[in-house]
Amino acid sequence: MAAVVEGTGLTKRFGTGDAAVVAVDAVDIRIEAGELVMIMGDSGCGKTTLISLLGCILTPDAGELRIDGESIDLVNEDLSVIRHEKIGFVFQLFHLLPYLTALENVMIAMDIAGTKPVEAENRATELLAQVGLSDRLHHRPAQLSGGEKQRVSFARALANRPKIIFADEPTANLDSRQSDNLMNLIQELRQEHQTTIAIVTHHEGLRENADRVIQMKDGRIVTV
Repeated sequence: MAAVVEGTGLTKRFGTGDAAVVAVDAVDIRIEAGELVMIMGDSGCGKTTLISLLGCILTPDAGELRIDGESIDLVNEDLSVIRHEKIGFVFQLFHLLPYLTALENVMIAMDIAGTKPVEAENRATELLAQVGLSDRLHHRPAQLSGGEKQRVSFARALANRPKIIFADEPTANLDSRQSDNLMNLIQELRQEHQTTIAIVTHHEGLRENADRVIQMKDGRIVTV
């Protein structure tokens, strides 16, 4: 099976000198097409930093990265273009723009990527229907529940047909019922869109949903 994302020797430090912290320490990782992977470990183990490296949000201090079979020039390439074309993100705190409606929050991801407005609106409407929010298209984030906000976030992450979605603690701000509903939705979206999904979580109860669990400790992968 082909790798959607492959990192070799990925290393990221924060700070300098004696105060430097190695958040990700020479990590080798491979995520296959179609997988639902859980990246697990205690707080501070490097999970979020790792997916930020894999998703071209952060640049590693050392190591190599391949996405969809192509080597990424981490120094000279415009990483924002790669993010728009190949990667979707779902953040723990949603990161929805408060002055935009649910529909507009999904559309904006396509606007940035250059999609025509009519096409963007049609796709955003379709995606929000798929996540069960047809009756919330014109609601702003303050008018939505935590679970609804996270559903908007997943619709936005799917907007540009990414090769992989990275989700950082997507159930952290949800109760157990909302968490179960969201995981069911994630499974449905993976099948519907044939998308690879990597979820960062410390919630042991989510382990059973994964095709594979990657365990991290002190910036390193300890089990795969």
